[in-house]
Amino acid sequence: MKNKIVLVTGGSRGLGKNMALSLAKKGLDVVLTYNSKKTEAEEVVNEIEKLGQKAVALQLNVADVSSFDSFFQNASAALKSTFGTDKIDYLVNNAGVGIHESFAKTTEEQFDNMVNIHFKGAFFLTQKALDVMNDGGGIVNISSGLVRFSFPGYAAYASMKGAIETLSKYQAKELGERKIRVNIVAPGAIETDFGGGAVRDNKDLNQQIASMTALGRVGLPDDIGSVVAFLCTDDSKWVNGQRIEVAGGIFL
Repeated sequence: MKNKIVLVTGGSRGLGKNMALSLAKKGLDVVLTYNSKKTEAEEVVNEIEKLGQKAVALQLNVADVSSFDSFFQNASAALKSTFGTDKIDYLVNNAGVGIHESFAKTTEEQFDNMVNIHFKGAFFLTQKALDVMNDGGGIVNISSGLVRFSFPGYAAYASMKGAIETLSKYQAKELGERKIRVNIVAPGAIETDFGGGAVRDNKDLNQQIASMTALGRVGLPDDIGSVVAFLCTDDSKWVNGQRIEVAGGIFL
């Protein structure tokens, strides 16, 4: 029996890297995308192969919808050559960047960038991925705790994640006939290089968030990947249309 295959966008670093490795530990093969960090992406592929799974890294700019057709042509060729198939089973929409800017000062360029990366890109990438997805698989859309609670400086970013959460419910309903499950993972504040690495590197911010969190610390990448991996297995076969916040109990 062939291993299930998962496509993870933005899998070269941070949360995406941890997701890819966690999925491999669950016995899935991985297609991961990177925007510019090819070397880092290839290192993740090597780590996955050391875990006994197959993997391949492909370049993708999720903000450029016009590139998606050629991306899936490349993906189809890679699927055949690396995995001996032309289908994937799961899609994890993880790729993204953050901005920290007040609502009053957010520029149209910043706003459009957030739309293109976090909402438009995920919308149409998933649409095109349907042609290469097996029935009975799943989609995991990465959102943010910032949809549930407000933290000044994230108006544009969080708005896009709110849109993704609404979209996820529609996807779950409309793709149900193909037995494709759609769920949301909403991380809290995590120590990565995301948004300039503020949570990781700003000690005061780190302590402030930890003090608001029931478990008394900020999140680590390893806190998130295992939850995404769970949603890409039959262990979660009856979980559909759900939002799982993985934030240690912040702002309860």
